[in-house]
Amino acid sequence: MSTSTRKVDLKTSEVPVEKQMLEHFFSPKSVAVIGASREKGKVGYDILKNILDAGFEGDVYPVNPKADEIAGLRCYPNVKDIPGEIDLAVYVLPAKLISGIVDDCAEKGIDSLVVISAGFKESGPEGARLEHALLEQTRGYGMRVIGPNCLGIISTSAKINATFAALTPAKGNIAFFSQSGALCTSILDWAAGQQIGFSKFVSLGNKMDVDEVDMLRALSEDDQTEVMLGYIEGVKDGAEFIRSAREATALKPVIVSKSGGTAAGARAASSHTGTLAGSETAFNAAFTQSGILRAKSMQELFDLALVFSYQGRISGSNVAVVTNAGGPGIIASDAIERSNLKMASFTRETIDKLRSGLPPTANVYNPVDVIGDAKADRYQLAMEEALGDPKVDAVLCILTPQAMTETDATAQAVAAAAAKYGKMVVTSFIGGPGVESGIELLAQASVPNFAFPERAIDALNGAYRYRQWVTKEHSQSKNLDVDREKVQSIFDEAKKIRRHELGETEAREVVTAYGFTVPRAILARTANEAADAAEDIGFPVVMKIASPDILHKSDIGGVRVNIGDRDEVIKVFHDITDRAENLMPDAEIQGISVQQMVKGGKEVILGCSRDPQFGPLIMFGLGGIYVEVLKDVSFRIAPLTVSDAETMVREIRSYPLLSGVRGEKPVDFHSITDSLLRLSQLVTDFPDILELDVNPLSVFPDNGGAIAIDARLRIEGD
Repeated sequence: MSTSTRKVDLKTSEVPVEKQMLEHFFSPKSVAVIGASREKGKVGYDILKNILDAGFEGDVYPVNPKADEIAGLRCYPNVKDIPGEIDLAVYVLPAKLISGIVDDCAEKGIDSLVVISAGFKESGPEGARLEHALLEQTRGYGMRVIGPNCLGIISTSAKINATFAALTPAKGNIAFFSQSGALCTSILDWAAGQQIGFSKFVSLGNKMDVDEVDMLRALSEDDQTEVMLGYIEGVKDGAEFIRSAREATALKPVIVSKSGGTAAGARAASSHTGTLAGSETAFNAAFTQSGILRAKSMQELFDLALVFSYQGRISGSNVAVVTNAGGPGIIASDAIERSNLKMASFTRETIDKLRSGLPPTANVYNPVDVIGDAKADRYQLAMEEALGDPKVDAVLCILTPQAMTETDATAQAVAAAAAKYGKMVVTSFIGGPGVESGIELLAQASVPNFAFPERAIDALNGAYRYRQWVTKEHSQSKNLDVDREKVQSIFDEAKKIRRHELGETEAREVVTAYGFTVPRAILARTANEAADAAEDIGFPVVMKIASPDILHKSDIGGVRVNIGDRDEVIKVFHDITDRAENLMPDAEIQGISVQQMVKGGKEVILGCSRDPQFGPLIMFGLGGIYVEVLKDVSFRIAPLTVSDAETMVREIRSYPLLSGVRGEKPVDFHSITDSLLRLSQLVTDFPDILELDVNPLSVFPDNGGAIAIDARLRIEGD
């Protein structure tokens, strides 16, 4: 073995760190454990032992200046003293010693480092400074780092377990990454009992360098991985996360459990959108737009993983249920009706064969009830007929143990039918010791079993939702013709006078520059000016208080509609201004905006708030004064595609009011989606927009277009 060293090429730092591959973490030929220990119970001992016990076939080098030999291996005082090249180093020494060790690793040519040690940003300000310095140092060397403060990594294909977990998982096709190391150890222990194997298992810790984006990219290209699972508490770069997730989900299912995000960032939320939006809303939008299946619990995370790992992909939404008990069959049917799935309708040929082969008391329609005294042969008949039906895409087989039930033989019959027809099959063998051996036989045949029918249907539904994603035609964002310079000048003027809440007048100019139609309006500073403006516009008119300090005009009686003559205009002018001055004496009153009265149309709201992690979060819903009461809204992260905008509109519960009910004509659907796309481009072009509401947007029937009745926005300060 050569004694030469390879230095990390500093030129690699010119390549964005997140783009560099992670192959030395998952397929190293040699590993150094820096801080290896001879004492059982020490992390340095457990990691070295796990690497050896996992059967790693490469070279393993313990590094400890106080030992000559550990676990039968020669020990080195420094990584620089090790002969030959080292692909991966695992660091388990105190945090304060890491800087010098990193220099040694770089000189040795090590480009991949797992930092197990704690004492970094999770420990307080001093640890945060240490972590920042470590990031700068390793990036300067072009070195990739997993951790710090992590459990370590496992790659079963490379037979390496560089963790201090109590066991090494079986080899499988599921990859798992997690921010929580403690969760990792629990999952490894649970998975062993469930006979679940992994291809890769990664504890990300503080995510100083390698994060969920890197994992999605690396695992999507990993031949050993068929399903990607993740547990995250937040993301570092929302836009990159969505991009990498879209690329990954085009190839493989990605299932993520997200926690701890109910308060991702403190911000003043003065708009409707800001009030209704939150971190969880942003994450749900990100998952929807990137094809990630969000698991509501760790149980659901692995339920979905098992379906994809064992059964691959579902071919459609039509599900048949085979059961020996009526109650669970009904429960399953109800669960199907509540999901995106459908109860399959059998062909006449299938029904005839079931009728001829099953007892007269059996139900031959879906769900197929083979009756409580069914043995394996009856299950075999029902499963084969259901799976052989061209109108069936998947089958749920339910078994409740009776005195005459042949659990093992039934499991074998179900497994044989699944293998024969190649369609997705899941089971729910309900019970305890009486069904354990059958469940084990199913697992050996890669047929996932769920303790209860609802869990089985939820898993099938997740498989079908993923199918919908990968078969969906994904449109691109549109680049619309807008007046960007006009908006920039408005924002520049506002910032000059340190005003960040833009009132209706300026907000109207902004949205008009981006293609929105607004009612004709004239700003009047006196009652007579208001009367003249109303006559010019034409009665009836709307009158609104004009003030950058009064954001919700209706709350103080600052809006009056359907004003029909000159005398009423003069009276209303004084009423509104007097009321505003009394209720908000410090507000800047610019006058009264006299506006065209827009009649007809359905009122919707468009809005945006800026999420700390994902950026502009677009909202759509039923508009007017009821938005915060009904909360019937949908969200997506900008920039929107055409399909994003269309889905947002159809997603709200009140969509039938827009599509036409009881003889009403449908609204101009295109004008809503066009408005959403224009809003998306506006907030994407101007990241300093913190909040924006167009409320209401009045949408007219047929091709009548839409008019933005009111708008307001808030921009970022210097």
